[in-house]
Amino acid sequence: MTHHEISTDLVVAGGGMAGVCAALAAARNGARVVLVQDRSVLGGNASSEIRMHIVGADNHGTRPGARESGLIEELRLEDAARNPRDSYSQWDLLLYDKVVSEPNITLLLDTVCEGCEVAAGADGSRRIVSMRAVRHSTEDVFTVRAPVFADCTGDGRLGVEAGAEFRSGREARDEFGEGLALEKADRRTLGSSIMFTGRRHDAPQPFRAPSWARRFKREDFKLRPISSYEYGYWWSEWGGQLDTLKDNAAIRHELLRIALGVWDYVKNSGDHPGAANWTLDWVGMIPGKRESRRFTGPHIITERDIVAGRLFDDGVAYGGWPLDLHPPGGIDAVDEPPCVQHEVPHLFTVPLRALYSRNVGNLFLAGRNISATHVAFASTRVMATCAVIGQAAGTAAAFWKKHGAPRDATIASVFGAGQVAELRQWLLRDDAFIPGLRNEDPADKARAAASVRASGERAGAEAASVIDGVTRELFAHLGPWADGRAHRWESTALPAWIELEWPEEQPIGEVHLTFDSGLQRELILSPSAWQTKNVIRGPQPELARDYEILCDGRVVASVRDNIWRKRVHRLERPVRARRLRVAVSAAHGVASARLFEIRVYANSQ
Repeated sequence: MTHHEISTDLVVAGGGMAGVCAALAAARNGARVVLVQDRSVLGGNASSEIRMHIVGADNHGTRPGARESGLIEELRLEDAARNPRDSYSQWDLLLYDKVVSEPNITLLLDTVCEGCEVAAGADGSRRIVSMRAVRHSTEDVFTVRAPVFADCTGDGRLGVEAGAEFRSGREARDEFGEGLALEKADRRTLGSSIMFTGRRHDAPQPFRAPSWARRFKREDFKLRPISSYEYGYWWSEWGGQLDTLKDNAAIRHELLRIALGVWDYVKNSGDHPGAANWTLDWVGMIPGKRESRRFTGPHIITERDIVAGRLFDDGVAYGGWPLDLHPPGGIDAVDEPPCVQHEVPHLFTVPLRALYSRNVGNLFLAGRNISATHVAFASTRVMATCAVIGQAAGTAAAFWKKHGAPRDATIASVFGAGQVAELRQWLLRDDAFIPGLRNEDPADKARAAASVRASGERAGAEAASVIDGVTRELFAHLGPWADGRAHRWESTALPAWIELEWPEEQPIGEVHLTFDSGLQRELILSPSAWQTKNVIRGPQPELARDYEILCDGRVVASVRDNIWRKRVHRLERPVRARRLRVAVSAAHGVASARLFEIRVYANSQ
């Protein structure tokens, strides 16, 4: 083996959606990142290896306006525009492109965290000094040193190597006063699933199951109806009654037996004549795992936090997926529904104190392994929520670097109340959404504009909305803090323009625009025809397609074929101007310009 020593600002272990977003957020905010992924592709459960669709707070579009923004929105928008045929290989390549295109990221694929060096911190806590990772395909060993680390591995491999405190299994009801918890604690978890896809042909397609496949009959599916054949089946779940880590090999084989047995039933039982022309197109070989370890932070998110829609003072991300509890036995629990979803009344925030270890001072947590009870985790575990948590953790790590925290500092010591408030504003600037929070960035010169006028404006969507600090429509159902207002400018026709004016010339070096991308709809990549029937696979129609930015009448930026919600324009040569105009000449599918926010900065942020 060849040994390599690497020093960086942040090590991200795990390249699922949480890890990808953590790495991108940190890198774009100036931190050098080493991203270590044990597979050949990025995306985790969302990758081509597993093909689980990404869901989140909008609950498959049933909660309009709750769709996650920030990095996950950037990825979804580009995938919809560039990948109209729903190719998972294209999705893999998109994630790969985003990561390798960031000069601040060093990507180590097929590389496994094997251990870490730990030392005592100044406050008596543990701290990670370096992580050891191995890439067997090239016979390389890496020792990666950094002041701060992030465990985004799902199973918590880095954290457990560092001695971070964790929980597994289901808590007793009286431990946290959770009504949905069991009377008595146990070690059981949610299980895993192996997904498969089918393809329809013009003629009947035979299927012969291997001898070791499971055999099913109609009564096995009385609570698990089969209504389509192109994508199956999240409820073909199993293994929560075992150890999803140590028994994963056995779980995988049983899940393959189940997947092929279910397909054998579909094809050969006679109960599904409509499946005659369908063939098995792809079968996953990696279980999509739902649950294993959950680390313990200064705050443990509970059922009460989620049901109450709690807005934490240190909230840095949010969720809204139901408390989605599954029987550990999965498909073998024939008389139990495959899941019981307890709807969450409002959006809730995820506190920073749940995103770092309470006994390993420099370890951030992101993904399904954050500090939460089993019941609360049933909501926070879904991938869009994990993605916004990852963006928050990565941004916090970059904040650590930019503010010059001492190398032996702890996360708890770096983030006092003032620092958390500033971090939250950083996240808003990068198009993250934090319920109840508005843009209060003192460096944003747009907030001080003396007037905002436009070529035309619709009632309830006035020009002044672009500097009111909110970047989405706050539908009243999102929470008691939501005012029901549009919070965007919408023109009466196209072409259209909107203009900020100041009493005196302002130095302008960077302009941020946040367009409307249709957050009232679901935007998802899925093999499921049912899930994608209302999804627009292409540029979202509300987005401004072609536009210009003018300073005192002079064009400083010109864009054609825009497909993104958030655009940051760094001027090659900063200018001084009293007026800044955004002129939109075309949108992708609507007859108006729609803009949530304009920010203006003197220098690059």
